[in-house]
Amino acid sequence: MKKPRSTDRLDDAARAGWLYYVAGITQDEIARRLNVSRPTAQRLVSLALSEKLITFRLDHPVAACMELAAKLTERFGLRYCDVTPADAESDSEVVGIAEAAAAFLEQKLATPEPTVIAVGTGRTLRAAVEQVPRMTRRQHKLVSLVGHISMEGAGSFYDVLARLSDLTQAPHFPMPLPVVVPSPEERDQLIRLEPVRRLRDLAEAAEVTLVGVGRMDESAQLRMDGFISDAELSEMHRLGAVGEIVGWSFDTSGRILSGGINERLTSVPLEAPAQRTVVAVAQGPAKVLAIRGALVGRLVNGLITNETTARSLLDLG
Repeated sequence: MKKPRSTDRLDDAARAGWLYYVAGITQDEIARRLNVSRPTAQRLVSLALSEKLITFRLDHPVAACMELAAKLTERFGLRYCDVTPADAESDSEVVGIAEAAAAFLEQKLATPEPTVIAVGTGRTLRAAVEQVPRMTRRQHKLVSLVGHISMEGAGSFYDVLARLSDLTQAPHFPMPLPVVVPSPEERDQLIRLEPVRRLRDLAEAAEVTLVGVGRMDESAQLRMDGFISDAELSEMHRLGAVGEIVGWSFDTSGRILSGGINERLTSVPLEAPAQRTVVAVAQGPAKVLAIRGALVGRLVNGLITNETTARSLLDLG
């Protein structure tokens, strides 16, 4: 359910108030960070005062979240970080961060300049896309980083690209391949195909990339969707896998593993360190090690998560 506009306005005012009174950021810089005009930034700062969000501290839940985001940004050298309040009564992997990821996407889609946006797949990103309002943004291009079918031809329920294209009318470029194929030789043949090569070139040139972080345990989405078998998952465990991004398995240090399904994966390769803006959207205690690995290995340089996960990441160091 979308928040009422009045609540959105207070959230924006709280952010502007924290940036101005706590972080000491100028109103011009606040306008840039919040993607609003300078007069709007000034009004938001004034609203933070008039609504008594500012006393001797910022009296709003977002204040603690912004402090956590600032600490994560400094600890891991992030380009972008958004920490949302946690719902103590919910065990959902998407609540809160789906809305934050949708806001991030909406902001990027609002730019008039043509932009290539690359996306992964999964439950969290699909939930985020469902929060994006309908708009006409034909100047942008949307490209997939990973296939969405198994070797048997079954598709993933959590495909993101087509839905986002439907909502925005932006042209989309899906990955027309199985996620994992039987052999490295077959993978090499497929990625040399001209349409696939062009798509991978487009994905690698994306200005903005949004991905999920998957677990590599018995609840791994790759296994649940039928893309890999129990035996393949066990093999990745033996190799040290703690997480995956668009199928690429990595260990606790964020090192992309050699062997196993990584040798047969058709996804666009991950850069380490990421050179462009690559934002991970993930939360939950079961994903903390995977998220930390992605951050330490600099597979991503942006993060959208909740405050509970953020504190766990900082505690781990």
